[in-house]
Amino acid sequence: MSRRPRPQHLEDRTVQQFIDAAPGVRLWTEQRGAADAAPLLLVMGAQASGLGWPEPLVDALAAHHRVVRYDHRDTGRSTWSFEERPYRIADLADDVIAVLDGLGIDRAHIVGMSLGGMLAQMVLADHPDRLLSATLIGTMALSTTHCTRPDGSTLPADALPGISPEVLELWSRPVEDHGPAAEVERRIEHWRVVAGDRLPFDDDYFRAFEHRVIAHTGHHRVSTAHDRAEHDGMLRTDRLARNEVPTLVVSATADPVFPPPHSRHLAQCVRGAQLVEIQGMGHALPPAVHAPLATAILGRTGAVTG
Repeated sequence: MSRRPRPQHLEDRTVQQFIDAAPGVRLWTEQRGAADAAPLLLVMGAQASGLGWPEPLVDALAAHHRVVRYDHRDTGRSTWSFEERPYRIADLADDVIAVLDGLGIDRAHIVGMSLGGMLAQMVLADHPDRLLSATLIGTMALSTTHCTRPDGSTLPADALPGISPEVLELWSRPVEDHGPAAEVERRIEHWRVVAGDRLPFDDDYFRAFEHRVIAHTGHHRVSTAHDRAEHDGMLRTDRLARNEVPTLVVSATADPVFPPPHSRHLAQCVRGAQLVEIQGMGHALPPAVHAPLATAILGRTGAVTG
């Protein structure tokens, strides 16, 4: 398989580069860390740009890896084109491989959160030869395998607990444009709900975070492309059951989007997967979870042992 040559300036610690992922689609990427370190690709969730991965977490990972994060289509600085050229969620999984190809990376560790965890499962199933390891965070299994409860009884996959009513009500509200300041406050309310109720919520942290995201994107508009993209063809039941890639499933114990039974189920569906809990973590990445999450990821990649 051919690879594009690396940029000449990869000796820099941080490099930004655009990748042509498909006709008319360019993806913003950022590489951080030593150019000769083992690559680690971060894949964010729906409607979230690469900046959804917080700077302190990226820095902690980049101390051991060549960390790559990128903006999905219709987020951040990547192409916003869903209205003219609708795509499927499966196309977003193809973008993961396009990023690796575009940066000349043969194999990488992959870390996916939420929708990013689903995309990582699709890559795990379809392109295991491109992965060194996988870490799946705050997501659900792309499998119809029944869930085995601690008492040994089973539960159909589609009977696992759903998204909390509070989150569903929040997501059902229409998003109206009342200007950048109001949009930041709307996003803070969103984070307050999805972050769960176990850890103290820091308004100032998430306000500064969203200001960085908007500055990076260049506008405060909200895309709903990923919600509207076709979700067909995502199941990977049999291939996940045959998995041979070292895989870690992170269980966020206070996740209101994919409650803990989902992570236990996912660890059962992916052959050989290990499960680790991060107490108090919801469907967000506040400062309190950065250190334990970095430790879990680096333990899976083999960068930190013991």
